[in-house]
Amino acid sequence: MSLFDFSHQEIWFVTGSQHLYGPEALKQVGMNSQEVAETLNAASSIPVAITYKTIGETPAEIRGIINDANHDTNCIGLIFWCHTFSPAKMWILGLKNLNKPFLHLHTQFNRDLPWGEIDMDYMNLHQAAHGDREFGFINARMRNRRKVVVGHWQDPAVQEEIGVWSRAARGWADWQGARFARFGDNMRYVSVTDGDKVSAEARFGYEVNGYGVGDLVEKVNAASDADIDALCAIYEDQYHVVESLRKGGDRHDSLREGARIEVGLRTFLEEGDYKGFTTTFEDLHGLKQLPGLAVQRLMADGYGFGAEGDWKACALLRLMKVMGHGKDGGTSFMEDYTYHLDPAGNKVLGSHMLEICESIADGKPSLEIHPLGIGGKEDPVRLVFNTPAGPAVNASIVDLGNRFRLVANEVDVVAPDEDLPKLPVARTVWEPKPNFKTSATAWILAGGSHHPIFSQAMGSEELEDLAEMAGIEYLLIDGDSSIRGIKKELRMNEVYYYAVSGFNHAG
Repeated sequence: MSLFDFSHQEIWFVTGSQHLYGPEALKQVGMNSQEVAETLNAASSIPVAITYKTIGETPAEIRGIINDANHDTNCIGLIFWCHTFSPAKMWILGLKNLNKPFLHLHTQFNRDLPWGEIDMDYMNLHQAAHGDREFGFINARMRNRRKVVVGHWQDPAVQEEIGVWSRAARGWADWQGARFARFGDNMRYVSVTDGDKVSAEARFGYEVNGYGVGDLVEKVNAASDADIDALCAIYEDQYHVVESLRKGGDRHDSLREGARIEVGLRTFLEEGDYKGFTTTFEDLHGLKQLPGLAVQRLMADGYGFGAEGDWKACALLRLMKVMGHGKDGGTSFMEDYTYHLDPAGNKVLGSHMLEICESIADGKPSLEIHPLGIGGKEDPVRLVFNTPAGPAVNASIVDLGNRFRLVANEVDVVAPDEDLPKLPVARTVWEPKPNFKTSATAWILAGGSHHPIFSQAMGSEELEDLAEMAGIEYLLIDGDSSIRGIKKELRMNEVYYYAVSGFNHAG
């Protein structure tokens, strides 16, 4: 089962105009709009199909196309452009009912002015300069969440901005109706991994439901020897498997047990149409090992995951995998584990007990078995690897009680200063922006989780667009951040979201 089949998805391109300009002008508007949409659709930086739909010329037409978009499950968002002047009162009822994300493209058909040929016919036809400002006002007046992209539609930078937004729209669409399974509860006494699942479903559109680990154990125990044999053969083909785990090795039974867990987990998720899951090492009765290898491989296939019952990390991982799909680099569950505080250069070592996704591996992972002094189970099998150098982003969604906050930190992955022969887990080393001290202080002030989602496949802009779609607070820690600025932003956000809550409640 593919978790990345988005072939049916499309973004609708809708142009604003009015009858005032006459049929010939409107015919030209339609032809121009179709060309713009077809060019965007062909752009390699935009991963979602762009489909030209219509010109909105009257309030009834605008309401009709927006109602159609609301009810079309293939439509994951809309792009609006006012080729000419489109009186914004025509848009009010349509925009009031719109329940899909939208992007306002402020462009014009011709890149350059034909200086010696301009007449009033040209001026009347190419009025986006003030048509889009009229459209902008009504969205500001209605407090509509949207992205505004400015520039010529053939500019690669403009197309890339639209592509970033479309990846966020794809992630948002994936969350609507998504199901995540929780095996057991969260790690006892831990606060940040808990939260309000009802509020999350109302805000984000996904559901989180709990299951006893016995429901999983039933599927694990039902795994057939043939399925386990086939999976062990895949392991030996895809990874550097240590001799003791290979067929005939003295720990091969442990590898088979890891395969048995993977078969059972995969069966449970596929039968329930789940897009992610959580486990906790305090609630694994009936399993012989902590699920390590199985979780790593399922994440690589696109499933969300959160350790210790962290359902918010699980959902965010799935979202970021969808947003980064098709881009170079991987995305994984992560944990800020320990620091290198050399005055010459501070670094963070990110890892977890077992569950780091192989999509961020630098080369072919090693499949190994080692003791694990937590959980009270047999030694688990796991993939061990480093992560390639390059830019990345860490992200965390936290429940503040009255709202959700999305925190992001841009980082640079670097090679470990030395080999790590005694650290038998997957790991990555990064230098956070703007520097370690500011980054850690800002993250802690914001309440960011110790379970960030780490990605080298996408950046912070996709996360900002997603936060806008969701209507949640977004805090970016990047190369321009300062503690004074972060504190000010957090305080202002407290006031802003309190005021917005009251405004929305008042209607």
